[in-house]
Amino acid sequence: MRKTLTEIAQQLKSTGKKVQLIYAFNGSGKTRLSREFKQHISPKVEGEEEPSSELADKKILYYSAFTEDLFYWKNDLERDAEPKLVIQPNAFTRWVLEEQGQDQSITATFQHYTSEKLTPHFSADFSSVSFSFERGNNEQEPNIKISKGEESNFIWSVFNALLEQVISELNIAESANRSTDAFNNLEYVFIDDPVSSLDENHLIELAVNVAGLIKSSQSDLKFIITTHSPLFYNVLFNEFSNKACYMLERLDDGSFTLKEKHGDSNKSFSYHLHLLQTIEQAIADQKIERYHFTLLRNLYEKTAGFLGYPKWSELLPDDKQLYYSRIINFTSHSTLSNEAMAVPTPAEQATVKLLTDHLKSRHAFWQSQGA
Repeated sequence: MRKTLTEIAQQLKSTGKKVQLIYAFNGSGKTRLSREFKQHISPKVEGEEEPSSELADKKILYYSAFTEDLFYWKNDLERDAEPKLVIQPNAFTRWVLEEQGQDQSITATFQHYTSEKLTPHFSADFSSVSFSFERGNNEQEPNIKISKGEESNFIWSVFNALLEQVISELNIAESANRSTDAFNNLEYVFIDDPVSSLDENHLIELAVNVAGLIKSSQSDLKFIITTHSPLFYNVLFNEFSNKACYMLERLDDGSFTLKEKHGDSNKSFSYHLHLLQTIEQAIADQKIERYHFTLLRNLYEKTAGFLGYPKWSELLPDDKQLYYSRIINFTSHSTLSNEAMAVPTPAEQATVKLLTDHLKSRHAFWQSQGA
């Protein structure tokens, strides 16, 4: 069903789940959804020029591209001044840095995901931060400008420290016993793609750490996480037991769909596309080998799981299901090594192409123009 982002924000709010995971390709509207959801949860008061900056008035905490706008580089090229990352005044960073003194925690997290030789240095009033890098000769290169990816990791480290403190405070059941009442009205945390320029190992670790932090939350705080990374999504999916899962898509007319995903369709919805691409490339290059039957069976299995079929063979052409099922089973699981050839016969190669084309055309795989 076609919806506006406002309607999707309403849908997310009405779900009532502790955790909601959303997968979307880049450009599908994830970041705009975070803003729309913020507006839906905490609408701007009519006649109010600026939203309140008081923490106690906040109902939602969110990390997205807009969060990164709170940080900007100050470069005075005329005077050859030292580059520094300026932190725009805001209630959240003031609380986590000035009141809670979490600068060392932020540094530790940042270095863990980047390099222990890369060190942030906060100004005395926490209004800016500069960076240095230790060289192999024990010398330090001060006042460097870090990459965009490293900058994103640093900003996530600030948010992570804030989130840890928020969850810790709200886990104290009696509000009178908390060290602050600043988060008593907080209802939601919206996290949009905290995975910039992380390698695969760190991405998995980040997903596990985020999941662990969320699972430690004992309050009524609810979490929405969006990502374009299949790996990040899949790790989170496996970490949470009670959650709602969706795929967000932007349609040609500017509207959106939010499709709920169930079961195995969440686990491998991107890997099957890699399998398809691998098989198609082998067909195009006329380099089909026997192992491509194994990949073909795997592709049919994953597609059947995604579509809810009890048996993968039910996706085969109706008139020859048993025949093609036997061919795939025999060719992909043959134990007669003395009789198996690496290169299939022309008829077997034609079968790979026929069954690949059948799966694409019969079961609604997206077709690129000219394909």
